[in-house]
Amino acid sequence: MENRKLRSAIIGCGNIFPMHAVPVSKNPYTQLTAVCDIKPERAQSAAHRFSCRGYTDYKRMLDEERPDVVHICTPHYLHAPLACYAMQQGCHVLTEKPMAIKLKDARRMLDTAESTGKTLGVIFQNRYNAGSQLIRQCLDSGELGQVQAGRLLLTWNRSSEYYSQSDWKGTWEKEGGGVVIDQAIHTLDLMRWFFGKPVVQVKASLSNWTHPNILVEDTAEGRIEFEGGAYCAFYVMNHFCVDEAVRLELFCERGKAVMEGPKATVSLYNGRTYIADNDPSQVFEYGDVKQYWGTSHVKQINNFYDSILGRGAMYIRAEDAFHTQELICAIYHEGCAHFARGNT
Repeated sequence: MENRKLRSAIIGCGNIFPMHAVPVSKNPYTQLTAVCDIKPERAQSAAHRFSCRGYTDYKRMLDEERPDVVHICTPHYLHAPLACYAMQQGCHVLTEKPMAIKLKDARRMLDTAESTGKTLGVIFQNRYNAGSQLIRQCLDSGELGQVQAGRLLLTWNRSSEYYSQSDWKGTWEKEGGGVVIDQAIHTLDLMRWFFGKPVVQVKASLSNWTHPNILVEDTAEGRIEFEGGAYCAFYVMNHFCVDEAVRLELFCERGKAVMEGPKATVSLYNGRTYIADNDPSQVFEYGDVKQYWGTSHVKQINNFYDSILGRGAMYIRAEDAFHTQELICAIYHEGCAHFARGNT
């Protein structure tokens, strides 16, 4: 078990940056030594806030700083090339979701981690939410029995300005899609994690009904079938009037589990009921960030560092994140065949 502090660097100082920088700066086993962003003013602002060095060239940063760990908080299309380069330079890597845009790039990330012996992690922080943990425990204990069917509903709002103010969102080549790969990916990951079996078939349709300024989907629906016959129906869209709480339901042999946002209720057919929600007293202050990201980034980030230091096993392994990437890519493969642009 190592006792030294790990030197950390972050590439990308945009909206999600504080969700990584604050936990790293407060972890007793880490030291944030450098940050990087192609926008000089953003890099310098982040460097000043966290009393570290700022760069606009990530290769120069890695060469001069020689960090132990690199966090990747960039647009989606950069996750794979940056992760592979950093691992080849001797760094462990923790990247924001999605793992990549294309499945072959996600596979290359796994192969690079194996060949370099470096640890690769992918952020799916909602697995740490109290409701997620309750459902996982009831499935692992056998109280719920096998999952037979599920349904997933996400109705959020992303305005035209949300896309027009970004130079990468709403594009196939940089974001990799729309509501599926950006907003719904966390809930699809939870659903796949709960079912706990390989996906054998995906049927999906994609549409763009209300965003004429983008080429990707703002609506998706379909059916995901798992080994053994269980299945999940899903409907996700980002043109609702508000960001309503995500709803995920599991219909199991011995009961039903319902998750709304971070809260879960497990109702067993024997009359027993369990309820879990995030504890407001345990809120971690990241600063001025979006509330729907939740507070669980710090839990996954701390676990990532603990695993590197030999203080525990990594809870969300890159191989597991790869299976979620497979699901996302399958939805796009099936859905894009008949992609409907309702605004044209």
